[in-house]
Amino acid sequence: MNKAPLGDRLRYAFDNFMAKGTIALIGGLFAASLLMITVIAAIVKLAGLAPEGTPPGFFSLWWMGLVRTLDTGTMGGDTGSLAFLLSMLAVTLGGVFTVSMLIGILNNGVQAKLDELRKGRSRVIESGHTVILGWSEQIFSTISELVIANANQPRSCIVILGDKDKVAMEDEIRNNVGRTGRMRIVCRSGSPISLVDLEIASPHTARAIIILSSEGDDPDSSVIKTILAITNNPQRKTEKYHIVAEITDTKNMEVARMVGKDEAELVLTGDLIARIIAQTCRQSGLSVVYTELLDFGGDEIYFKEEPALAGKTFGEALLAYEDSSVIGLRPKDGSPKLNPPMDTRLQAGDQIVVISEDDDTIKLSGLADLGLNRAAIQLRNGEAPAPERTLILGWNWRAPSFIQELAHYVAAGSAVSVVADVPGMGDQVAWCCSDLRNQKPEFKVGDTTDRRTLDNLQVETYKHVIVLSYDHLDPQQADARTLITLLHL
Repeated sequence: MNKAPLGDRLRYAFDNFMAKGTIALIGGLFAASLLMITVIAAIVKLAGLAPEGTPPGFFSLWWMGLVRTLDTGTMGGDTGSLAFLLSMLAVTLGGVFTVSMLIGILNNGVQAKLDELRKGRSRVIESGHTVILGWSEQIFSTISELVIANANQPRSCIVILGDKDKVAMEDEIRNNVGRTGRMRIVCRSGSPISLVDLEIASPHTARAIIILSSEGDDPDSSVIKTILAITNNPQRKTEKYHIVAEITDTKNMEVARMVGKDEAELVLTGDLIARIIAQTCRQSGLSVVYTELLDFGGDEIYFKEEPALAGKTFGEALLAYEDSSVIGLRPKDGSPKLNPPMDTRLQAGDQIVVISEDDDTIKLSGLADLGLNRAAIQLRNGEAPAPERTLILGWNWRAPSFIQELAHYVAAGSAVSVVADVPGMGDQVAWCCSDLRNQKPEFKVGDTTDRRTLDNLQVETYKHVIVLSYDHLDPQQADARTLITLLHL
């Protein structure tokens, strides 16, 4: 193999040096300037070119050259032989060239650093923070609730890692969330399913990790991959993670449970919303109760370990608080239970599930007797269930789950009617409702924003009416059609 020419090797070495970055270039310019000043000072010293009255020392000549390099106006007062003046001119021209290059390198380096910061690729150095992985419309309400929940914390931080531009994320959060008080919001750009990008958000030092479903065609696959990337990370922590993940399709729950094990709390959003709709349509005002309990405004649900209640029964724990309400129990080695038997004994390490204004307002009353008038407590027999008719206006992907959930609450002989202008809706209704026992489904194609269609349905004959938004339309257009339907109703 022929040896490369010296010129090619020098060019290759120069290219490698230039690729080392801003700091290396500044160091190279500094070294070249010092070399030039030293060589010229040595020439002036050895050739005796310094004018009379100039200190003869080498350092003095070297200092003269350095001053002329940094300040080109200094050579205007030079006197002496032509050779000395040319030497000082060479130093000055070299300084002009060096300073010009230095300014350009610094400018490019600062601009490159600003671009890097704008991309949001620097690693977050936080501890005890909350990490949100993914980006969707739910992120704004999630941030708002976390801000309220941590309002009493002096230092709190939310780190968001999404496959979106950092500046765009910050702008959207600023426009949709507003002021966040003492809560700091840190945005970083990256893919939650990438091990390299996950390290940017410092998930191993986080207090909790929230994984949001993406807005793509198969969001659950990204959520499952993200859980895998966290729990199987070679650099994972020894303690268990606290992961809350959003799953949209029921068929993916089993796989998600296998991946997350006991480190991930899975929220099946479609099924959860279907249950809430089914329950709130049967009880007016229930949605207000759910909002009060599930958001962080007002009172909310907390878990707390109370050593003073060890050995007490759950019935006794109910009467142990004056400003909070006990609703359940979370055993040390078990799943939470709401309203367990009154004679259930609390063991050391068990946690109570309590409704309170805040986590620091859960305090034992210290009262042995609350002065209950047990004679005032009277039992009431419930009414016998009767068949019901329910009308559903509109259609989306959650409708089948809602119809199935509604069947658990209605009496035998009930009916549910679906009216929507969605192609193929009848096949979906027949598929999801083929095994219903208590209610008979029927469907009709019609425009739910048409007043004549609603009049022909005789809406007043139905006990419950549910209006669903269409998911095949643009969100703004779907909301507009829902509002029109509500106005007609």
